[in-house]
Amino acid sequence: MATLRTFIAIELDEDLKDNLARLQNRLRGQMSPRSVRWVRPEGIHLTLKFLGDTTEEQAVQVKEALNRAAAGAGPIPFSVGGVGCFPNTRRPRVVWVGLHEPTGALARLRDAIEEQVVPLGFPTEKRPFSPHLTLGRVHRRASKSEVREVGEVVAASAIGDIDEMTATAVSYIQSDLRPSGAVYTTLACVELGG
Repeated sequence: MATLRTFIAIELDEDLKDNLARLQNRLRGQMSPRSVRWVRPEGIHLTLKFLGDTTEEQAVQVKEALNRAAAGAGPIPFSVGGVGCFPNTRRPRVVWVGLHEPTGALARLRDAIEEQVVPLGFPTEKRPFSPHLTLGRVHRRASKSEVREVGEVVAASAIGDIDEMTATAVSYIQSDLRPSGAVYTTLACVELGG
């Protein structure tokens, strides 16, 4: 049985993607060129739930679940700024920019999505919700000194707020992994608040 690799996310507006591209270029200019695989700006999104392998039957159910989860939410304004690494700057694997949404609406939306899709056979997310946008991933082939340099550059970067956006919809997205990078196809887009 064929499966799709899918996730649920908030897609970003073009201005924010442009600002993220400028931030990536700023950071890239301070690091060894081989140290980080940067995410293409058009592929950056705010993941709310990674589903992974999804059957066609589950995909139909996820779309219905997403409608139910989004119905209880309204537009969600948030700001973007500050950079960091997962798991930390001493052992960087992922370079990210943070999101600030003080009302908790984003976490409530994520929880509503989780509540709707877990009964469809998807695992419960164990990690606490940490909204972020992935800018890049440290290369597996990066040397110890290059990895250390990535952490040092990120730790020394004083990045304040770079943009604001209001999320008005949530998307169900298919991800096709290719040698050139992931290709994303939006399978459904649901307005927040119906």
